[in-house]
Amino acid sequence: MEYEEPKFFHVMQYAAAADGDVIDMVSGNPDWEPPAALREALRGYADLPPDDFQYPPSEGLLELREAIAERRSVDVDRVVVTNGTGEANYLAMARAFERDAGDEAVLTDPVYPYYPGKVDMLGGESTFVPTERDGGLDVAAIREAASADTALIVLNTPNNPTGAVYDLDAVRDVVAVADDVDALVAVDEVYDHFDLTGEFESALTLESDRVIVTSGFSKSMAITGFRVGYGVFPDEHVGDAKTRHMLVNVAGARPSQYAVHHALAETPPEYYAEARELLAKRADAFTDALDAAGAEYSRPEGAFYVLARFEGFPGTMANVKRLVDEAGVAGMPGEAFGDARDEWIRFALVTPRTVEAAERLADYFADGAPEATEAPTDSR
Repeated sequence: MEYEEPKFFHVMQYAAAADGDVIDMVSGNPDWEPPAALREALRGYADLPPDDFQYPPSEGLLELREAIAERRSVDVDRVVVTNGTGEANYLAMARAFERDAGDEAVLTDPVYPYYPGKVDMLGGESTFVPTERDGGLDVAAIREAASADTALIVLNTPNNPTGAVYDLDAVRDVVAVADDVDALVAVDEVYDHFDLTGEFESALTLESDRVIVTSGFSKSMAITGFRVGYGVFPDEHVGDAKTRHMLVNVAGARPSQYAVHHALAETPPEYYAEARELLAKRADAFTDALDAAGAEYSRPEGAFYVLARFEGFPGTMANVKRLVDEAGVAGMPGEAFGDARDEWIRFALVTPRTVEAAERLADYFADGAPEATEAPTDSR
């Protein structure tokens, strides 16, 4: 089976090769400091005895799993520490398909591109259901799309790329749909610390044996390179998830897990609150400039992305490259996230140059959409 290179890498490579100064609003790498306790733990780790440089337990360090279980109010045996939230999503999807309950995955549109990519890799078929205009769940549409062949429904809240925070009652209704068709619901909550509404509630509170919740620390602790995620699986599915994790990875990285455990214990709530406040200010500044540019946009309720639509300038790969070359701002084409927002462009707010990027966009679109030109050649 052949796999297409993710469009994220293509845009980042194009921007990196640009002649002028380009502000990166593609990647989701937080630009703020990780917790001080995490740095301290890493320094201390270097002096630990040789035994601590060997394999950790395959399902993750017990003390880290216990801390996750306490935070999530679940039994520790349900927690599997993974190589990033991406692996946790892979384990959840694999478990859904290997039950002989069908090969269809129902995904929301717009969608984080790695979800359908994983479905394809696992031999499943993706069915896309557009969200509401504000990014909220269209439960009726999900119910209509689901069938006896549906093995999996994937949700992401707070959402990438829409910024929507799903109402728990809507998630509950989706779980009821899954119950009707014998599907599992994988709920990716990796942005839970970036709820800007104060209304986010975890799907784990539903206490359903249909729900697998995935999350991690890449975003919340600004450590995307550490690759520490986790999945919380129902009792009947956790054993199979642990086995697949062991066969694919053997185990995760011990130093990363050690440092995250210490940071969880010692990082005050103010650390996360300051990150949310920073992102809220950036969202204000960025959307103010989008107003000046005459753009339509979705203001994020959570996560740290803004979807924007510029009249007469659809979110194609060609137009994204034009923004790189002519405005010095790199975003992601809406077409990368499905069909429902293919005229839009996604911008990540995790750069200290957010205001500067917004001003560049406002200037670029000040007199309306630029005249159409041929797509730039990719000679770099």
